[in-house]
Amino acid sequence: MGGITLKSTLSEALFATAALLLACAAAWLAPQAFVPLKPLITPALGLVMFGMGLTLTGAQLAAVLRHPRWLLLGIGLQFVIMPTLAFVIAGRLGLSAPLAAGLILVGACPGGTASNVMTYLARGDVALSVAMTAASTLIAPLATPWLTLWLAGARVDVPALAMLAEILRIVLLPVLAGMLLRWCLEGVARRLARWLPGLAMLLVALIVAIILALNRPRLAATGTLVAGAVVLHNGLGFVLGYVGAALGGARPAQRRAIAIEVGMQNSGLATALALKFLPPLAALPAALFSVWQNLAALGLAAVWRRRR
Repeated sequence: MGGITLKSTLSEALFATAALLLACAAAWLAPQAFVPLKPLITPALGLVMFGMGLTLTGAQLAAVLRHPRWLLLGIGLQFVIMPTLAFVIAGRLGLSAPLAAGLILVGACPGGTASNVMTYLARGDVALSVAMTAASTLIAPLATPWLTLWLAGARVDVPALAMLAEILRIVLLPVLAGMLLRWCLEGVARRLARWLPGLAMLLVALIVAIILALNRPRLAATGTLVAGAVVLHNGLGFVLGYVGAALGGARPAQRRAIAIEVGMQNSGLATALALKFLPPLAALPAALFSVWQNLAALGLAAVWRRRR
């Protein structure tokens, strides 16, 4: 992450975590203020993905594509480990059909937008992390609906084709638009890129807060069980991602990048898709995952940063 210092990156991570916690506290105490904001979820997510496309450069991706083995290994682990874990955990904990479908949808989504920052803090391979986030996002229009249909279709109705079209609209098109703007107007893109990451963090916090507000009554009844499922899902994703990368022959920096990419999901996308295509309760795992994954990744990065 050229030109980014540890101090500025750590500040970004702490800001994102604080924004999430404050937004969730506000949504819990005053849900009536957030429920009417539900229509903002999809455009907010589109703007987040536009910002992601705006920050991608050819140099970052070329460095990884020269050695595609680790990129292919990481993407393979991500789309195998996280959906499978979600399916197994949902069955073992006896989650209801909507909650199980929501957890599976989280597992089938591409990498999270905060993973690159966490990889930098953990002394991981940032170029690999950026490439994995971009590649998994580009693969998501096909992988996410198909995996969700395959693993959750027996529990709830999963309109895979409609979901594919929605991912193209709110994820792929904004990312490509950001990349195109950077290619055509690099100066404008660089100026926008200075403030878009902070805005993206606030938008993700807003999305999570809206989901918590919408599901506050249900959370009181199922919160502990869903929270346990989310913690297991995220934690085992980190562990199995690291182990899988190690077994594949990756170096420590690459193992860290792959582990973080596997464990951190685009829970904002899972939230938007769950609200549109699944029962309302299915959005709850994505909302809790968004809060927990940032806290867990920040702690993991702090531990790894102490080691060479």
